[in-house]
Amino acid sequence: MENNKKLIIVGAGELAMIAYEYFTYDSSYEVCGFAVEKEYLVEQELYGLPIVAFETIEAVYPVTEYEVFVAIPASQLNRLRTRLFHAAKEKGYACASYISSHAFVWRNVKMGENCFVFENNTLQPFVEIGDNVILWSGNHIGHRSVIEDHCFISSHVVVSGYCRIGESSFLGVNSTFNDHVTVARDCIVASGSLVSKSLKEPGKVYYGAPAQELPRKSSFSVKL
Repeated sequence: MENNKKLIIVGAGELAMIAYEYFTYDSSYEVCGFAVEKEYLVEQELYGLPIVAFETIEAVYPVTEYEVFVAIPASQLNRLRTRLFHAAKEKGYACASYISSHAFVWRNVKMGENCFVFENNTLQPFVEIGDNVILWSGNHIGHRSVIEDHCFISSHVVVSGYCRIGESSFLGVNSTFNDHVTVARDCIVASGSLVSKSLKEPGKVYYGAPAQELPRKSSFSVKL
């Protein structure tokens, strides 16, 4: 695959290094550098490429020539990735999305910017994926389901048909969602949970089979 588009990865941690691998060896992008906020600018290079200050990134990498990908995980319930995504957009950058060549994505799936779809994901007809969503490996997103902006779907999650996952939510490994359920925004659904009815309270942690609210626990208090 020819790398004919230029990309800067925002971040220099584990997810940034993973993103470098996938964009470099399984996309049409050439990774040209990395950017982090000035207070975290310790190293000058990664993979032999420069690391620059995000605050002044456009002076080095013009928005007319480069796209960016914000490679930040679910930190602060996705808030850190979301903040830097919006900051990149305000600077005028287009945010690239990556879809693995080993993912199954039906022709009419709608996908936003700054998404990352790992291998072995299945996205069925009429699925909608918002901006700034990460789908780690091996998930099933059923027909007509919607994943709203800034979500993080871990691995081997089953979202059945006609579901809606609320903005900035985190779905743990092996969690399962029956048809027609909704999840409110800013929720954490713990690993192995079975969601058989809608979770209507935002900012909560849900766990178990069937899923229930964890009392007196805000999703914002969980370190991800």
